[in-house]
Amino acid sequence: MALSFLQFNPARIRSYVFRLPLCTRLLTTIIVAFYIASVALPWLPQWAALIPSQVGLKSMYRLNTYPFLHANFFHAFFNILAFVPLMERFESEFGTLISLALFTGPFGLIPGALYILTERVILRGDTAVQGTSVWVFLLLANEAMKTYRTNPHFIIGDVKIPTWTTPLFIILVVSFLVPNTSLVGHLCGAAVGYLWGLSWIRFLSPPEKILRWVESKLNLLGRLPHYVSVDQKTYGRYGVLPSNAPALSGQDGGPVAYTGSTQRLGP
Repeated sequence: MALSFLQFNPARIRSYVFRLPLCTRLLTTIIVAFYIASVALPWLPQWAALIPSQVGLKSMYRLNTYPFLHANFFHAFFNILAFVPLMERFESEFGTLISLALFTGPFGLIPGALYILTERVILRGDTAVQGTSVWVFLLLANEAMKTYRTNPHFIIGDVKIPTWTTPLFIILVVSFLVPNTSLVGHLCGAAVGYLWGLSWIRFLSPPEKILRWVESKLNLLGRLPHYVSVDQKTYGRYGVLPSNAPALSGQDGGPVAYTGSTQRLGP
């Protein structure tokens, strides 16, 4: 452990950051901008957080803004630390346009709607939530499903535990160890990640034919640095089936890029 620390090379982190794809950079920049703005503008958290009773026709924007908002510096820092490697992996697999469309649309709207439904109808509460950890657990659940296809179980003692349950264990640990976390919010994010990993909501992704036309018309690959095109994705639009491409199946179903989130979704 000490030797690994002594061999730590900041240049590798710098190189990794400079190689991040475009959508990952953009979303991270917006998260940082929201944190800075929330410090300068005290009214912003109340305006942007997902407060179930405050969501109406004129405030539907809350379903898109709450993942960018954080309670404090450490909340934002650790969420970014967890989010970036997972998001980079997702964008490298599906491309920049698909990633941007999903994370500025359904991947915020659906977990938020599930949270409002659970909080208001089932729990009869009105707890506000905020934080990128909703996306962290969404991405972890997606990675867990990919891992499950190639490695269905891990063994603790004599007990076989399905690998797809890993994010659920992490959510429970975080809810016990980190104060003021939203267990319901994290579970809603993970639920959408499982649905995506099972390919049940892949129809939410824009049609690939249209994306190719947009890319070619606007020459996005030539104009935008770090852009990941539809035709340059690592595994293809919907992944590679292990039976059809064994050389890639191990990579596609490899270990999760980040093992957990240590921060809360909201206060």
